[in-house]
Amino acid sequence: MQTQLNLGEAEARLAIDACVAELKKRGKAGVVAVGDSHGELLALWRTDGCALPPIVIAQNKVYTAARVRGPSGDLGRNAQADGSDVHYHGDSRYVGWDGGAPVMHKGQCLGAVAVSGLSGVEDLEIAQIGIDAILASL
Repeated sequence: MQTQLNLGEAEARLAIDACVAELKKRGKAGVVAVGDSHGELLALWRTDGCALPPIVIAQNKVYTAARVRGPSGDLGRNAQADGSDVHYHGDSRYVGWDGGAPVMHKGQCLGAVAVSGLSGVEDLEIAQIGIDAILASL
């Protein structure tokens, strides 16, 4: 039998609150998404003034990061390096943009946090703040 730990609504709330606070501190608008270990959405928050495309992009970054157990941007860089399509894996929800990262604890992926709507660097920085909030609570 296998046991898989997953993020829940309490951890999702911690990440959302931490990321939204950072977005407001920076005076930026964005979308924050949190998913379980399969990349399925637990929570999503779109701040006032954020465009619509980042909604789906943040969800897909979470999905990608949880499924590949690594940063979403790594998938894109790896595909670019070997000339393959990011959808080579057969899943149209995979994206290769920075901003999604897994929540790893004791070698296990518990889920993922993603931010979209800013630069890839800022998206990932803010997502990491959400991940750090979750890990601090464990």
